[in-house]
Amino acid sequence: MTESDRAQHGHFLRLFMEHEESLRVFVRSLLFSHEEEREVMQDVAVVLWRKFDASMDTQSFCRWAFGVARMEALAFRRDRARDRHTFGDEVFELLGQMIFEQTNALEAERRALSACLQKLPEEQRRLVQAAYSPGVKIDELAAQMGRTAMALYKSLHRARLTLMDCTRRVLASEELK
Repeated sequence: MTESDRAQHGHFLRLFMEHEESLRVFVRSLLFSHEEEREVMQDVAVVLWRKFDASMDTQSFCRWAFGVARMEALAFRRDRARDRHTFGDEVFELLGQMIFEQTNALEAERRALSACLQKLPEEQRRLVQAAYSPGVKIDELAAQMGRTAMALYKSLHRARLTLMDCTRRVLASEELK
């Protein structure tokens, strides 16, 4: 493998991994089972790699990948059209469009929240990150911090309100652009 091939492979993997979870949710919503989703996602990954253009940025890759995923899921469904429990193509197209729009909205919200989290004062940011770490119990965290659970809940509530307000402002400013 040449250095150029390695660079293209690395670029593809970064873009694919960035959008893989959203693609998987999209494909899962259009099919009936996790087995079908896994099979279609394998086909999607193969097609994306085979036809990948290294000049793509993250937005163009995302649009293209969702289009490929939609077409692969549609082809999968057509191959299994004998099953009387499948949606018609119009319902399938409508579901696909709605899910794609929701995925874009969720990604915008995630980016806005991440930006707003960085704007919080250091102490609040550490508190939010600690409180939302996997397996954390507020009572134990409060004890570690030398605070009551109620005081910790109130601090978290203020931080969440700040984050919510900031996220709304960021999203509103993006809509104006």
